[in-house]
This record gives sequence, C-alpha cells and structure tokens, in this order.
Amino acid sequence: MIKVGVVGGTGYTGVELLRILAGHPAVKLTAITSRGEAGQRVSDMFPSLRRRVDLHFVAPEDAALEQCDAVFFATPNGVAMKQAAALVAAGVRVIDLAADFRLRDVAEWEKWYGMRHAAPELVAEAVYGLAEVNREEIRKARVLANPGCYPTAVQLGLLPLVEAGVVALDCLIADAKSGVSGAGRKAAVANLYVEATDSFKAYGVGGHRHLPEISQGLSRAAGGRAIGLTFVPHLTPMVRGIHATLYARLTREVSEADLQALFEARFAGETFVDVMPPGSHPETRSVRASNDCRIAVHRPQGGDTVVVLSVIDNLVKGAAGQAVQNMNIMFGEEESLGLVMLPVSP
Repeated sequence: MIKVGVVGGTGYTGVELLRILAGHPAVKLTAITSRGEAGQRVSDMFPSLRRRVDLHFVAPEDAALEQCDAVFFATPNGVAMKQAAALVAAGVRVIDLAADFRLRDVAEWEKWYGMRHAAPELVAEAVYGLAEVNREEIRKARVLANPGCYPTAVQLGLLPLVEAGVVALDCLIADAKSGVSGAGRKAAVANLYVEATDSFKAYGVGGHRHLPEISQGLSRAAGGRAIGLTFVPHLTPMVRGIHATLYARLTREVSEADLQALFEARFAGETFVDVMPPGSHPETRSVRASNDCRIAVHRPQGGDTVVVLSVIDNLVKGAAGQAVQNMNIMFGEEESLGLVMLPVSP
C-alpha cells in the first residue's frame, strides 16, 4: 500500500482528492492536515466521506508526513515550496497541485506569482505532470508539478497541431471557460451565488498566471520555438467544468480528415483522452466528476483556421484526478487505478 498524506484537505480540490484516494485500492490515507480545522473529524466537515475516511484533521507539524510514501499538497501557491525539501530529503515523493514547481524559470514564476521562491533548487528537478507528454519522466520524479486546470485543457487540445508543425505558432488563441469551483473554496464576493449565477464574464485578459505555463508546455512541444498565445479565461455559472475553444491557423494544406487522423493517432492508447468523431461538440457535463478529457477538431468552411474543442472537469483531470494519475505512474501502478469513474449525468 502507498502511504499517503494530504496537506490542505479542506478546499474543493482537497476534498475531491480525498474522494478519489478513499476509493483507491493501493492507497492508505495516513494524515490530512488543516491548521484551522485540527481535531475535527474529516467526515464531519464533508459528510460525503462518512464510512470512507475515518481520520481527523491534524496540524501540519503533527502529521508525521515524513513517514509517508507520497504527500499531496492541495494548498494555495507558496505552501509546498516551503516544505518540499525536507520531505524529499526524508524519501517522500511530493505531488504539488498548486503552481510552485510548474515554471522552469524562477524569475518568471516570481513575477507572475508575486512572491520569492523558497526552493529554487527543486525547480530544476521537478517534473511537469502532464502524463500524455512526460510519462517516462514522471516515473522517476521526486517532485511532481501537477498542471493547472486551464493549462491541461488547452495543452491537450493544441499539442497534436503544435507537435506536427502544421499551424502557425505566433497566433494561437485559447478562449476558455471555467466553473466557479475553479476559484477555490474561499469567501469572495465575486463567487457568491447571487453574483455568479445568470452571468458570464471574462477576466485576466491583460495577463493570467496560467499563460506562461501553457506557453512553456507548447514551446517544448514545438522543439523550443517561441509561442505567441492569446489566452482569455471566463467565469461561467456552473459548479465544475472547463470548456476550451482553441484556434490555430494552418500553415499548409491539411484536410479535416487528416486533422481527425492526427488527433486520433496522437492520443491512441491514452486512457483519459477521448478524441470524438468528426463534427462532435463535447459538453462539460460529459466529463463531470471523471478524469476524462474529450476533444473534437474542426476546420470551419474548409478554411485555414482549425478549431479544437477541449473539455475537462477542472477538479478531476484539471487537479485531483490528474494528481492521482501521476501518483499511479510514480509508484508503478496501473495508470487508471482508482480513476475509472464514469461521468455523472445529469
């Protein structure tokens, strides 16, 4: 059994992680931390976990995390980087669901996240956990940077085009929408039901911190060439889900049938990426509560613009599910173990 600790088990990502880990046949949950809720039974805060998680929240310093095989950080940015070095030194494998280790350029990270990085020495060895790209590196990782939700949907949607070199790299567009749970479980006026429902808005148009993460991944896919990406996120009045509509301009003649074949070949054998039939329009509800990413590719009016539709559940494939997928790879388990969850409908 893999002895697992979870740091920060009270947010939406944290409880989704507990839901998945509680049903994982190769995992033993040993500690769930929360400084503010220390001493409270986890299932009292989250009744959905009754008879599945029989633990109390403990303060981080009392959790004996160094005795775990793996520790997940479902915490705000800036937390994992302060504790990771000691855990790694103790032989623990660290999986960070926040952004502390996603960007290779520490100065760039500090610019976007507005704080000094506490463990720059670990950034160089951290592995970016997009399994569909870095599976072999993930197997050996001691520090795993779990991708962001928007970056997961956008990169999976654009990777086949960028890797094949059939689109212009200087004018990529990602128009993405997320449910309100993506903002986290915190008190904020903008996230109140009355504020968010019956409305739809863009945000971060001038620059969103997921932009450099997406550009970094696509640049690597393009062999290190620069990426020109316009990324505009939107808030939608739904609880969970991400829908990314992606635009790219073809640089050579590629038929719609060839584009379909390109995507099908790229993701052949990928358990959690579903390339849908030609003409499809995937919906966020088709992936709700699952670790799936559904993708459809279009070439409207036979022109030189490719439109890719990519949908995921932001809390699962965009966070907790992908983190467990990475843990499975790191510990030599079947990649889908504990993650074969059919989407919830309606």
